[in-house]
Amino acid sequence: MAIGFSNIPTDIRVPLFYAEMDNSAANSASSAMRRLIVAQVNDNQAGDDLGKLVLVSSVALAKSIGGQGSMLASMYETWRKTDPVGEIWCLPLHSTEGSVAKAELKISGSAGAAGLLNLYVGGVRVQASIVSGASAAQAASALALKVNAAVDLPVTATAAEGTVTLNAKWTGDSGNDISLQLNRLGKSDGEETPAGLTLVLGKMAGGTGVPDQVAALAALGDEPFEFICMPWTDTASLNAWQTVMDDNTGRWSWAKQLFGHVYSAKRGTVGTLVAAGQARNDQHITIQALEGGVPQPVWVQAAALAARTSVFISADASRPTQSGSLPGVDPAPASERFTLTERQSLLSYGIATAYYEGGYMRIQRAITTYQKNAYGQADNSYLDSETMHQSAFIVRRLQSVITSKYGRHKLAADGTRFGAGQPIVTPSTIRGELIAQYAKLELEGHVENAELFAEHLIVERDVQDPSRVNVLFPPDYINGLRVFALLNQFRLQYDAAA
Repeated sequence: MAIGFSNIPTDIRVPLFYAEMDNSAANSASSAMRRLIVAQVNDNQAGDDLGKLVLVSSVALAKSIGGQGSMLASMYETWRKTDPVGEIWCLPLHSTEGSVAKAELKISGSAGAAGLLNLYVGGVRVQASIVSGASAAQAASALALKVNAAVDLPVTATAAEGTVTLNAKWTGDSGNDISLQLNRLGKSDGEETPAGLTLVLGKMAGGTGVPDQVAALAALGDEPFEFICMPWTDTASLNAWQTVMDDNTGRWSWAKQLFGHVYSAKRGTVGTLVAAGQARNDQHITIQALEGGVPQPVWVQAAALAARTSVFISADASRPTQSGSLPGVDPAPASERFTLTERQSLLSYGIATAYYEGGYMRIQRAITTYQKNAYGQADNSYLDSETMHQSAFIVRRLQSVITSKYGRHKLAADGTRFGAGQPIVTPSTIRGELIAQYAKLELEGHVENAELFAEHLIVERDVQDPSRVNVLFPPDYINGLRVFALLNQFRLQYDAAA
């Protein structure tokens, strides 16, 4: 037997015992599935972390980086409600290009009795006590004081002459998505405006601008991230991410092999969301639909979706994520939720859907925006985001095996005679390895039809480059149970036996 050593020389003459370590057959580790939150910080934030990747280990650190009430802090806190142990990195973006969203709450009259003003900002309630006889100006000042005391809100407040002005804490059109509601729970739950006071609440508006995604994405470098969450769905931002995730030159290319998937969310009517879906065709992003009545902003929805997906996929890369709960997200009023027909339309045009059941908003189907092939024909190969994670998982498994076992092997043709201990591999050896790994993947529930896989697997030595092996790897991915169709062919009575 001719055993091949990596370090112990053949001409050593000094006695006696020498040993070298070889871990090539011991590797059973899997790659860490890192999380990434791309989010905006408050306008008044400064520091060396802005525009750079930062490993964030606590909500307190997220608030320190992004500011209290910031988009970044809110997304991180929402993520941790579902995923308490995952490795989360943040890319904090600071942008002052554009304008700040704002809204006004006009108060008139005077309180005929003591009571509470109930203002909801992004689904979070702020209560201000009003004494009997309080003027509109006094009520406005009391409410503004309470808003500013709630430092984790995404707005600040000022009061003047009975008007409360709410300003988003950062510049950009994302501030327009901060919902404002009065007495959301209604009289049945004790929420009503004190008699004598009249409140007229406007909507957050006037915010303009989106952080430059191209500049931000340069900070990612070649760092791997499996679950990426970003809240902007304007064309420029989506195009920037499409480029960075591209199959040919981006994170999914043969040269980088970084993989990952982007999760976002968009609020709108069925019509506006369908139009948004029709304008995209990207297998590397999932956009969750929000009804207009959902109180939380889109960045909270996006973070909840990405967090739930990260937990499920980390546990089993091939199991569907449907029915997964989304803590931190409240439903729209029952009359404003998307119907079955509307959700079918959304899913037909590349927009993911959620539903409310059992006290939680839940993932219904996290599809991608990919709908057509290069010739404009309908294509469902990349329909579900789980398929992307499944593909990345399997490729990483093969990458780990080949690089661990055969990283410094010699390549010989099939039929070559060599000692059993020699670090030599042949195409047939690699073929056997791939078949064995496929069998393991089948046992783990990631693929099926091992016999047909082996039949279609091709491993051959390149005819031009004798140091290269070419492989056609044809896995049959296991599918998620998406639809159960039952025909209830009932009888009033079975026919008597003949």
